[in-house]
Amino acid sequence: MFVDSHCHLNYEGLAERQDEVLESARSRGVSTMLNISTREREWDDIVGTAEREGDVWASIGIHPHEADAHPDIDTAKLVARADHPRVVAIGETGLDYYYEHSDREQQKTSFRSHIAASRDTGLPLIVHTRDAEKDTAEILTDEMGKGAFRGVIHCFTASQEFADAALDLGLYISISGIVTFKNAKDLQATAAQLPRDRLLIETDSPFLAPEPHRGKTCEPAFVADTAEFLADLRGESIEDLADYTTRNFHTLFDKTTA
Repeated sequence: MFVDSHCHLNYEGLAERQDEVLESARSRGVSTMLNISTREREWDDIVGTAEREGDVWASIGIHPHEADAHPDIDTAKLVARADHPRVVAIGETGLDYYYEHSDREQQKTSFRSHIAASRDTGLPLIVHTRDAEKDTAEILTDEMGKGAFRGVIHCFTASQEFADAALDLGLYISISGIVTFKNAKDLQATAAQLPRDRLLIETDSPFLAPEPHRGKTCEPAFVADTAEFLADLRGESIEDLADYTTRNFHTLFDKTTA
């Protein structure tokens, strides 16, 4: 059984056929999905899906692209909205300097607010970082010094150096379908060596469909394809990888087992 540790079931491409998408995932052995929020206006729908579907969980957060549009979302508001039995994580949050959709300082402020909410609630943090390794590592390290929190670097595409820094902080690393791309040699080298007790898998659907689905709308069912590729890359059986990545998910997002 597989876990899709990061998907966007309420995004266009999946939302209008959500029942079909969920059944397809279940038919491929996906037993659990974490539905991620990126904007405040999504929160009710994200939580609502988790209330309806027993194998879907929810997060509460603001994506770094949306930081400028949500200056009023502070730690207190995140903590308040995360107080729900189906909400198991804070995020996604972090820094994205590739698109520059939000001011960098506002992204940093939002990121720190999310970290504080993770610390206050005890819920793990879901971290997005793109073209911002240095600042992301510095903020994570600085905030960890203020008090421990748990979390995962989602859709990992960064350097081995950043992977080592994240692991040193006790964070998990989640691998998406990007690892199956032919031009992802550096990522493949890192993914092959990640410690098995810190590894998660995800789709980030509806984005980044893995081989052999490139060009299609990604969906949680495709996490099985990423898992198969990753198991082969690491010289492991698919059953073994499925077992320990599922166990890792429930260890990190321990509210799912409460």
